[in-house]
Amino acid sequence: MAFCPQCGTQVNGNFCGNCGATMSAGPAPGAEQQYQQPPQYQQPPQYQQQPQAGGLSQNAASALCYLFGFITGIIFLVMAPYNTDPKVKYHAWQSIGFNVAYIALWFVLTILTTITGGILGLILVPLGLLISLCVFALWLFMMYKAYQGEGLHLPMIGDFAKKQAGLA
Repeated sequence: MAFCPQCGTQVNGNFCGNCGATMSAGPAPGAEQQYQQPPQYQQPPQYQQQPQAGGLSQNAASALCYLFGFITGIIFLVMAPYNTDPKVKYHAWQSIGFNVAYIALWFVLTILTTITGGILGLILVPLGLLISLCVFALWLFMMYKAYQGEGLHLPMIGDFAKKQAGLA
């Protein structure tokens, strides 16, 4: 039984029926052929990122830390295989800090808009919407960068997250 050296399919003649490659001259008739494993059954390269014990790669877990704000950040800080990984812990702490800062800013803007009313209130409402849109875009970008394995270091929150994750 012979296999095509190009695509690994079983060949019964001088040409591969799958890719059309010419089979090289084999051993003399009647000689034993040594079985070679087809390419599709060989071991995968070792440089591919292997999933952790929980089933998620480090990059996927880092990105998911941001998904539902501080809730998923806390979940990944508590879940067993991820709470020992410094990179995932960093993204979890940064997600928690980022969302707590946004909630505090939103709370302050809401109080200011309610108290001041009038002309200043008309200025603060669009400002609050613009800030919310920017925070949403930053949140998506942070998830994307975490999934790519690069990450995005926020100025004060990132320093706090680094210290909590044990990276600083």
